[in-house]
Amino acid sequence: MGQDGNKMEKALEKKLVKEALEARKRSYAPYSHYQVGAALLTWEGRIYQGGNVENASYGACCCAERNAIFRAVNEGERRFLAIAVAGGMEGEAPREYAFPCGICRQVMKEFADEDFLIFVARSEDDYKSYSLGELLPYGFGGNSII
Repeated sequence: MGQDGNKMEKALEKKLVKEALEARKRSYAPYSHYQVGAALLTWEGRIYQGGNVENASYGACCCAERNAIFRAVNEGERRFLAIAVAGGMEGEAPREYAFPCGICRQVMKEFADEDFLIFVARSEDDYKSYSLGELLPYGFGGNSII
């Protein structure tokens, strides 16, 4: 898989990236002004969006990726195929690729296997893909407890 991986149709990849860019517009980032959007694709083909939500007490903040995942889980979803993430300064197009933080990667591991795709995007046409296994090698999952 990795950056050159192609396990998903290009049209679906681009749709997921577009949804992440749209979700970014609705994030709440009055302190850092760094807006992040995420779009999560389930095995059933549904897409759930999330945006980062900041709080004056920084520990109460929640990333876009977790907001999308928690929203899907709350709707009864438990199996995910891919997520797209786009982030950048408020009022600007993303200049860099915004990678999920460690906590978000761990939450992904709870509901997905190592082949789960993570797209990091600067635009609908400028994005890279990675597997969860690449971004969280030796991840700790539920099967690690057994």
